[in-house]
Amino acid sequence: METSELSEKGINKQGLLYAPTAGMLLVKIGRMAERWFTEALKPIGLTPRHLGVLLEVRARPTSQQALIDTIGVDPSKLVGLLNDLEADGLIVRRRDPEDRRRHIVEVSKEGRARLAAAEKAAGEVEERLFASVDAAQRGELLRALAQVADATGILEGCLDRLSLAD
Repeated sequence: METSELSEKGINKQGLLYAPTAGMLLVKIGRMAERWFTEALKPIGLTPRHLGVLLEVRARPTSQQALIDTIGVDPSKLVGLLNDLEADGLIVRRRDPEDRRRHIVEVSKEGRARLAAAEKAAGEVEERLFASVDAAQRGELLRALAQVADATGILEGCLDRLSLAD
């Protein structure tokens, strides 16, 4: 087939010769989005995982164990993320007065300032990522992804969180 015939059939320059599935598109878009988020957060000194921890802790100061469950990250990786954030003064870990064996993780004043900058950068990435999608479509996509996250256990309570934001 000639290039013009391929483009008429909807095949792009990268040579996509199959009809993509939703799952494979999510994988490809996810990789690209992670690269874009990583690049946007780099000047702020954060990674996408750091941002996820800060957002969760800002929403609710919580124990390290609860963070493991909520974020769904390996405990050793969470400790590393928390160590990074604490070393930068972005979080504070304190003993739980009700259970001295537990540590409660909270966002510090500096963490709130850095988080605001990170949310601005993340918002710019989302605008770039979804530039071709109107607001109604974005809402539908977000609800569908939240439903999948809930149903698969990737992020339980995701739909509930969305309804709180509405």
